[in-house]
Amino acid sequence: MSPVAMPDSSTTVFQSLFEALRSAPTAPDAKGAADRIAREISKQGLQSLHDQDVIKIIHTFALNKKSGYERESAVIAFQSLANVLGAPVAPLLLPSLPIIFDLYMDKGDVVRSAAVAAVKAILKLFPPEATRVIFRKWKTKVGVLDAFKMFVTPARDFVAAELGTILPKVEAAMHDTKAEVSSAAIKCATSLCTTLANPDLAPHIPTLVKCMSNPDSVPACIKSLSSTTFVAEVTAPALAVLVPLLIRALNDRSMEVQRRTVVVIDNLVKLVRDPNVAAVYLSPLVEGVEKIAKGAAFPEVRAFGEAALQTLLKSGASSEGPPTEHRNIDGETAEALTALLAALPHELSSPSTSAPNGPPTGIQSLLLDSLKFQAALTIDLIYTKRFDDIAAWNRCIASFMNAWTDTKDAEAFSEAVRSHFRAIDKAKYTVAGSVSSEEGEILCDTLFSLAYGALLLLSHTTLRLIRGRRYGILGTNGSGKSTLLRQLRDGKVENFPPQDQLRCVMVEHSLQGEDGSLSVLDFITSDPKLCDVPRSKIRDQLLEVGFDDARQVDTVGGLSGGWKMKLELARAMLYNADLLLLDELDRTSVKWLEDYLAAQKSVTCLIVSHDSGFLDNVTTDIIHYESKKLVYYPGNLSAFVAKKPEAKSFYTLAATTVKFSFPAPGSLMGVRSNTRAIMKLTNCTFTYPGRSAPSLYNVSCALSLSSRVGVVGPNGAGKSTLIKLLTGETEPQEGAVYKHPALRVGYVSQHATHHIERHLEKTPIGYIQWRFQDGHDRELLEKVTRVLTEEEKAVLNQEWVGKDGSKRKVELVMGRQKLKKSFQYEIKWRGLDHRFNTWIPREELLSKGFTKLVQQFDDLESSREGAGTRDTTAHVVRKHLEDIGLDGDIAQYNEIAGLSGGQKIKLVIAACLWNNPQICVLDEPSNFLDREALGGLAMAIKEWAGAVVRPEIWHVDGGRMIQQGKAAVVEDILTKGSGTNTPIRSRLQTPAASVNGTPVGSGAEDSSSGKLVMKKKKKVTRNQMKAQEERRRLRKLAWLTHGGPKPEDTDSD
Repeated sequence: MSPVAMPDSSTTVFQSLFEALRSAPTAPDAKGAADRIAREISKQGLQSLHDQDVIKIIHTFALNKKSGYERESAVIAFQSLANVLGAPVAPLLLPSLPIIFDLYMDKGDVVRSAAVAAVKAILKLFPPEATRVIFRKWKTKVGVLDAFKMFVTPARDFVAAELGTILPKVEAAMHDTKAEVSSAAIKCATSLCTTLANPDLAPHIPTLVKCMSNPDSVPACIKSLSSTTFVAEVTAPALAVLVPLLIRALNDRSMEVQRRTVVVIDNLVKLVRDPNVAAVYLSPLVEGVEKIAKGAAFPEVRAFGEAALQTLLKSGASSEGPPTEHRNIDGETAEALTALLAALPHELSSPSTSAPNGPPTGIQSLLLDSLKFQAALTIDLIYTKRFDDIAAWNRCIASFMNAWTDTKDAEAFSEAVRSHFRAIDKAKYTVAGSVSSEEGEILCDTLFSLAYGALLLLSHTTLRLIRGRRYGILGTNGSGKSTLLRQLRDGKVENFPPQDQLRCVMVEHSLQGEDGSLSVLDFITSDPKLCDVPRSKIRDQLLEVGFDDARQVDTVGGLSGGWKMKLELARAMLYNADLLLLDELDRTSVKWLEDYLAAQKSVTCLIVSHDSGFLDNVTTDIIHYESKKLVYYPGNLSAFVAKKPEAKSFYTLAATTVKFSFPAPGSLMGVRSNTRAIMKLTNCTFTYPGRSAPSLYNVSCALSLSSRVGVVGPNGAGKSTLIKLLTGETEPQEGAVYKHPALRVGYVSQHATHHIERHLEKTPIGYIQWRFQDGHDRELLEKVTRVLTEEEKAVLNQEWVGKDGSKRKVELVMGRQKLKKSFQYEIKWRGLDHRFNTWIPREELLSKGFTKLVQQFDDLESSREGAGTRDTTAHVVRKHLEDIGLDGDIAQYNEIAGLSGGQKIKLVIAACLWNNPQICVLDEPSNFLDREALGGLAMAIKEWAGAVVRPEIWHVDGGRMIQQGKAAVVEDILTKGSGTNTPIRSRLQTPAASVNGTPVGSGAEDSSSGKLVMKKKKKVTRNQMKAQEERRRLRKLAWLTHGGPKPEDTDSD
């Protein structure tokens, strides 16, 4: 459209229209007058806005403090201009927004409402690409803060790119003295932060915003961040939110907050891939980290600070601060404006007479203003190289040219500008293509990083998977194998295809949070993802994995760990997965899976397993964790070991380089022989609630100090049930369970969370300190076999008739001491002073029904003997955990909830060994320990000073137990003789076992070679007795003076 000269009559028309707008008595009248003005401008051309002083007159109305009618009419006029004239007028109205925002605080309600409507009408005309230009022109007020939120939904990525510029202004508004400004700022910041494309930060947005408004919440936020698994790349928007928080945390006085902060910084910086982003956003952190690295009070905090400082400097951050200007916005805009002017159609401009090759002249003033705005948008398209997005170029150029030319010419103008800058970019950069030499369809090929809170697991490594391959993942405990599988399952690995494109299914070690009351068949059919699968197909699949019709009607809650694993595998196979993730499977559950996986040509598998045979038979490739990278080795486990001999521990436990160290077990009162029975079951039968058939039937067995027993059998045979009966976790319905009164048993259950599931918020050191802080094991009294029933509580109210006829009631047991072959206990009577306490033999207490009361005290006393002399300070507990293979920093600073399965097992093993037990019971510890750690555990058990390796196996099948190998257990618990404490003897001191195996429970050794020859004890003289008492006194005095372990109560000198 060519420029139109305005006749004098047009001035008269606009004057009458402005008078009607100024004097409009109601809002509808004002809207009618404003619409007529907008239509007249559309008729005469946008240049009339300037020629007829339309904008200037409306500003005069808006600034009239004396007339609320004129102010209302002004904002209605702005709304009509936006609605009628459309996108071409948007750049011309942009300078008027500050005046409209001022009317947000007008005393008239109608003016405020009209101002809000006008702002919405104007802002919706701008494309998402205009976010940067618009955000940088405003000041912080309530209206602006509300307007910011309007861009969150249509322009998320563009808002995120401007967080670094706009958030400091919004944060300043949070501390405004006016409550409405502060409240609007908090809401605005929350809305703006939702644009972060980092899924790891999404749960923390409310906490991050709270830190901006309330600095006191910084420590809690840092703690939350330190226990978060970070997977996605950390980009500029994320740093714009995090860096101000981290700067505050670096200035916190707490050493713990400083330590967590520098560790989080060290972790986050490794996930920043763009050095330019690092230079701009991370440089402000250098000064604070350097201060901690040199001046922190604790050496370990200084060490963490130094590591974070080196990582910062290596990333591109500088102590001199960020670069002053990483983009020359003004220069880029001027260059783009020149290109736009050169591409203008001839009817909108004329060549310069003085400089033919220079910019054209004769351009309308408002068109030039619009071209300047278009140039500001164009430079962002060039900077992000969006040359193929034709729609974006039309939004940023063609839509604003429609008022000066028709749509076709406007789009041609936009295309000419795009082609011009694309040709320039092609001349600068050439992109070389890369061709893969690998065969097969690529499921994914992505560069990513993986971190868990303060621990970086993988740094800028590649995950490349080919359809039909079976990858075995190898790495030490805590390296991040299971974490990687979980992040793949949850779709949190960068650029990993979503579930609708690549069906990814994970099989873990046990069912988590499922309904255990359903039958096996109903459990599978109730899965919403399998609603379209026929019930007959599900039944056939269950049959294939071993569930016959009888077992399919069993409840899921009654299944053993192995059968639950098979159930999860069956469900995963019904999903028809493209990518199958198998985590920590045991061989008995997946032996049949080898043939199935080998036959699948379109299913890719990622396998984490510590069964070397299974890996060798199944895998086609090995993925090995090396220096925080994924390294690929073609071939199975054998081929991998041939290339890396140091990985031999995957075949031979003795080849392990990991060393565990178990504490020496304590002595056991009254037991002089390593073959005496100290724990036994006699004719025990146990049935789980809800099941008709017993899990164990008429089982008898015994353990001595020299026992090394392997409990074997198929899934569901009753192995774990047998162990729970021995350790007191459950109680048999028939038969008897006995253990030596002073015996300490360390127990690690089949699932590590059984012990620590209520302490996930504690650190490993904190858990052991809590458990043994009173000098005994606090978990002992929680066992089912030690909890008093109502009948047993009623026994405590029975009256005890003494020899003199007096009647008393037992209150509690106070002490214990040796009495011949047994013990006697100090009883505190209810309502009587301590001087009336009485010593009563063990057998008498048991006969009157005080069995559990006695057993409770026995447990506490034996635990005190082991743990009472142990120091629970942090450095001692840390050393103990390191001896069991758990990293000291993880033990001291990481919460239990964030530990891997192998690390949790190590923690539970360390806790069960803290009180120096004489017997250690491990229920399938190999489920989570890697081969290196398993080898270290095996060597530690073999070398444990308290026992001798015996060729003895308990085979459990169908609820019955068969004892195989030699058994050297003497049923007489306490020997005749002095009955004093003796240390556990070495292997050379162990009495010879019977040549023939002796059935447990016989009560005697049948072979004469195994009988002990008892010698008559010589009577001690009075002088010898005095000498013994003097030796005892001197030993106790030395112990009280110098400390150390409590001396044994023995007659030996």
